[in-house]
Amino acid sequence: MNPDPRLRRVVIGVDTHKYVHVAVALDDIGGRLDDRSFPADRAGYEQLIDWAADLGARRLIFAIEGTGSYGVGLTSAVRRRGIGVVEVLRTDRRDRRLRGKSDTLDAENAARAALSGNATSVPKTNDGTVEMIRQIKVAKDVAVKARTSAMITLKAVIVTAAPELREQLQPLSKMALINRCAALRPGSITTVAAATKHTLRSIARRWQQLNDEIKTHEKLLTELTTQLVPQLVAAFGVGADTAAELLIVAGDNIDRVRSEAAWARLCGVAPIPASSGLTTRHRLNRGGHRQANAALYRSVIVRMQHHQPTRAYVTRRTSEGKTKAEIIRCLKRLLAREIWALLRPLRSTNTTTTAIT
Repeated sequence: MNPDPRLRRVVIGVDTHKYVHVAVALDDIGGRLDDRSFPADRAGYEQLIDWAADLGARRLIFAIEGTGSYGVGLTSAVRRRGIGVVEVLRTDRRDRRLRGKSDTLDAENAARAALSGNATSVPKTNDGTVEMIRQIKVAKDVAVKARTSAMITLKAVIVTAAPELREQLQPLSKMALINRCAALRPGSITTVAAATKHTLRSIARRWQQLNDEIKTHEKLLTELTTQLVPQLVAAFGVGADTAAELLIVAGDNIDRVRSEAAWARLCGVAPIPASSGLTTRHRLNRGGHRQANAALYRSVIVRMQHHQPTRAYVTRRTSEGKTKAEIIRCLKRLLAREIWALLRPLRSTNTTTTAIT
């Protein structure tokens, strides 16, 4: 393709998949220039970027869907070439119903979202300490879920066990039950009771292994978060686990979040109007990162029980007629503001050209 010297800006919309990426190029006024498909590997990334560069634009922008999943490799490759990139959300359902659904259409919609200014989010870099925290947090969350499932299954097996075995195990506390079941000796599997003991021992030992694994993950998370943001880990009611969740939301390039208000919206604690008639009130945004919102909620609950300033705040707001749910919403918003201030050391003085606003 011969470069067109009239092109001032070209936006490359990319619909990412596991094995292939589909790209559509639009000019500055929304006209389609070309569309291609490329393999989703390192060679394919270079081919895609070279194809985009050959269009001859003075300024090149990539609008990529799934920058945190299938598009993470392409996003990193584009960044290494010094080209701007924005993250695009999935196409609106109403638009898909009206125009249809295909990879090319999705790529074109991504490019038009960036061209119109609707897509401005800077993708996470995924190449620093926060990405290390995220990977370990994934392993820990999976292990916690499996440990919980093991305990539920263990107690379900005890319910249907023989009376003499059930009556010995049911009164025990959790740890005593795990240790007792892990030490069972079923012997030869010739009776139902022996098979039940074998099952209980297997599940209890699995629980112990998962518990040891979780402790290892927690130790690593504590070390990494304390090294990166010790002031956040030390905050009342936060700790390493909550700090890790909030750091994952922020990403390694926290500068992509321009303001404290944008941070609150990202965490799903930005108040929005919910008034009707004679009622004037606000509620929290139902969007945002749900895990971050849950982390803030857990910290708020801890502070409401053990933090004297928070308890005094709850008492004052209750006397003003606020419900418990409304007070928790206010506290989550205040906590998000406090955490944003504690994350200040991570924010560099250089601002990004395109960021969440």
